[in-house]
Amino acid sequence: MKPLCFVLMPFGIKLDKSGREVDFNNIYESLIKKAIEECGMEPIRADEELLGGTIHKPMFERLVLCDYAIADLTSLNANVFYELGLRHAIKAHTTIPIFAFDADLPFDLKMQRTLPYQLDNQGKLLNIDATKKTLVSHLNACKEESRVDSPVFQLIEGWKVSHNLAHEKTDIFREQAIYENDIKEKLFNARLKGKEEVLKMFKDLHPINQKSVGVVVDLFLSLRGVKAWEEMIACYNAMDAPLKKSKMIREQLGLAFNRNDESEKARKVLEEILKEYGSDPETNGILGRVFKDLFDKAEKDKDELRAKGYLEKAIKCYKDGFDADWRDAYPGVNLVTLLERKGDEKMLEEYLPIVQFAVRRKIESSSPDYWDLATLSELNVIENDYEEASKLLSEAITLIPPQETWMLETTLNNFEIIDKSRQENGIHEKALASLISEFKKYLG
Repeated sequence: MKPLCFVLMPFGIKLDKSGREVDFNNIYESLIKKAIEECGMEPIRADEELLGGTIHKPMFERLVLCDYAIADLTSLNANVFYELGLRHAIKAHTTIPIFAFDADLPFDLKMQRTLPYQLDNQGKLLNIDATKKTLVSHLNACKEESRVDSPVFQLIEGWKVSHNLAHEKTDIFREQAIYENDIKEKLFNARLKGKEEVLKMFKDLHPINQKSVGVVVDLFLSLRGVKAWEEMIACYNAMDAPLKKSKMIREQLGLAFNRNDESEKARKVLEEILKEYGSDPETNGILGRVFKDLFDKAEKDKDELRAKGYLEKAIKCYKDGFDADWRDAYPGVNLVTLLERKGDEKMLEEYLPIVQFAVRRKIESSSPDYWDLATLSELNVIENDYEEASKLLSEAITLIPPQETWMLETTLNNFEIIDKSRQENGIHEKALASLISEFKKYLG
């Protein structure tokens, strides 16, 4: 059985202290995971950030029972420091802190076995092969030596920690950790095969509340990926109470309610989150979509007063979300799309260049995802550059995760809003209609 290596680090793109955007998922995949596997170990990544920072029981088990641990301190993430402190208090050996070479850490790590890595000014990882080789060397040294790397054990003479966990308990933990990784791999493969395979796994994983947090979250998001909205809601209802309180889980529940034509339930969930946490690009972006869909429905029903009201609500929601963090362009592009629909040229002129800058800055500083390129494509549509819009959206499609075609549907919905607005003003853009038709073929 392979030894387990627990990885403590943030998810996704985060700012370091200098304001540089760092893609921690890329650092994990291209550096840390590969080094761990090359050493014959099984990587396990901390998942509490996905749950709004909740430190749950499996987290403590992993800190205590994993043979090895790597902690990335670059972003000065509070959870990572807390977990590293716990690890140092209970494990004398086999913990490796890593960090960006120019990171401004709040304490001195010279006494420990550490690994600095290099990032460029845009936060991209440099010298990957050489750094991986060094990390492999550090991990192998941990396997072969009994050198104390915990400052607690180094500085407090006679400090000892022991536990009375039965051998069977540690074996069960190891088997469970490997089982979780196996289930996540199966869910990934199920998404590649399509909705029916994911629904089969949903059925096989019952009872949901007896599965680990990481598996349940992965299942929940897999159901979203194949647009299984009713099953997503059922999955939420089967979760343990602490997991149900997670901000991310509640946001995605709101999305599922809206896509399942339960807009009132979606509004209630999302508005409660806003009361609790304040404006946020993700929450406002999802609630803005609720109001945008209600606006579309009212227009189709020729209910002009209701349509006008929902349009204003959607615009305000997207504006608040974008103003909360200009680095996230998703609410911004929806804002400018609806401003064009409304015909508010003054506010459109104010926000369009800001959204354009936010998107281009994100693309320049990290590897673009679907939303980055699709957003830039929408902005090109607004500026009537359909050739560039088509080129960008074609590239964006290659970045859509398996089966998650709802992403493209969202983009085409915005294109249609722009097209309808222009037609009502007597402007018939054949190139835009052709662009929409071309990409609708991709959806089948």
